[in-house]
Amino acid sequence: MRKTRYAAAAIAAAAALTLSACGGGDSGGAEATGEAEGSGETIRIGIKFDQPGLGFDEGGSYSGFDVDVAKYVANELGYSEDQIEFSEAPSANRENLLSNGQVDMIFATYSITDTRKETVAFAGPYFVAGQDLLVRADDDSISGPEDLEGKNLCSVTGSTSAQKIKDTYPGVNLVEQPGYAECVSLMAGGGIDAATTDDIILAGLAAQEANAGQFKVVGAPFSEENYGVGLPQDNTTCEAINEAITKMIEEGAWEEAITANTEGADYTFNAELNPPTPDACA
Repeated sequence: MRKTRYAAAAIAAAAALTLSACGGGDSGGAEATGEAEGSGETIRIGIKFDQPGLGFDEGGSYSGFDVDVAKYVANELGYSEDQIEFSEAPSANRENLLSNGQVDMIFATYSITDTRKETVAFAGPYFVAGQDLLVRADDDSISGPEDLEGKNLCSVTGSTSAQKIKDTYPGVNLVEQPGYAECVSLMAGGGIDAATTDDIILAGLAAQEANAGQFKVVGAPFSEENYGVGLPQDNTTCEAINEAITKMIEEGAWEEAITANTEGADYTFNAELNPPTPDACA
């Protein structure tokens, strides 16, 4: 019943956008987004391809917590799993993917910030993470960011994690890479001392079979990262997405997805902050 209502609302919004476009408006990203949201044919969703446990490309099959939430939300909006087109959404490209109309929404460990709100809209949050550190399993010299002075720390270009280190810990030698997998490879080879991003991302990396026993999450988070669903500013789906997130939490599917995607990583989400209550749509 609810799914039908969401789909009908999206279709009505798309029809309005299409009529407006026929009247001589801009035929760029906004029109394309409206058609995808309401046509019932496909929905284009941006995810990470290199974050095990969150968004991971396994040869054209996609897995992770972000992927599970995206599938649930898409279903509530009236799209079956085979109507979803997943696209890679690297940290540095997320705003452009939305503003250019290349995707309809993004589930990609996308922290909600005031700066980003100037360019894109957000539904959610659907998870609250905390920035932490990943170090080699035998390294007891690093117990928090204050121990990183003069050391090499890896993070991803365009991420809030990298920016926080630049702003707060200027004595750290920050090494930026396009993805966290590259950070882990550098650490395995001795090129860096630690990697930083959100705790759940680090847990996913540490739990990979190829990395088993090599790394550990320090377990001293020093931020709160509210993961939101990135949307175009002219979207018509924010409220429906928030309803879907709330339903996923209330049904227990949210916690089931967290558990399934962090199994074997010795990870427990922060129960004081999770599950979150989605913010009102602007």
